[in-house]
Amino acid sequence: MSAAAARIAGIDIGSSTTKLVLLTEAEPTHAIADSGPEPLRTAQDMVAQHAPDVVWATGYGRHLARSSFADGVVTEIKAAAVGARALHPDSQTIIDIGGQDSKVIALDEGGRAIHFEMNDRCAAGTGKFLEVMAGRLGFDLETFGRRANESTQAVPVNSTCTVFAESEVISLLARGEPSDRIARGLHISIAERIVAMVLRAGGPRAEVVFCGGVAHNPCLRALLAERLGVEIRVPRHPQLVVATGAALIAREAVVAAASPGS
Repeated sequence: MSAAAARIAGIDIGSSTTKLVLLTEAEPTHAIADSGPEPLRTAQDMVAQHAPDVVWATGYGRHLARSSFADGVVTEIKAAAVGARALHPDSQTIIDIGGQDSKVIALDEGGRAIHFEMNDRCAAGTGKFLEVMAGRLGFDLETFGRRANESTQAVPVNSTCTVFAESEVISLLARGEPSDRIARGLHISIAERIVAMVLRAGGPRAEVVFCGGVAHNPCLRALLAERLGVEIRVPRHPQLVVATGAALIAREAVVAAASPGS
């Protein structure tokens, strides 16, 4: 199969959403859907709709995909590194905040992952945490980030555990604290947690890329830039970075298989 003519896909099967990036001779196309209660079925339907010749999977559901339809699998760390470098060639620090985990990946000058920090043991500092806190304050996610960003004052929230933070927010509301100030306090607590992960990973190195669905949040972007003292690069579709990396890795595999002597 010619790599140039092949329809090659990368699919990122996450806990909250499933993302597919399709590489063809024309412009890349993509699809995003809620993973739902049956993420494998969601991924299968997405692949069937786009009919790639080759598909590599990443994310939480990659091993299920391997036994079902995937031609190969790759870790989220490697896929994120490849995807980020393709979109921002000078990137050496990746902040990836998804629905259920947060990752910070340090790359060397050649783009290889040399260190990473991951929070995947609880929802603290993840998209799920933001979703729960927004709902408790009566905001949708977009309004939550915007109101927190516009607020000039913050009410400190001491816990980043979802259960304890929710209880703390309830108490603050009962005390009459404004919702937008609580929202900013919640964002500050997340930013401080992520900054600590960046520092453990060696500090911000060269260009910093923020990916994952949470990168759409304007308050978190601003807080991270302020506390790290660097400009934060956010790709046009930050939630597609990992799927893009998987697709590029799949294409490399097709090229290698087609090479003489392979």
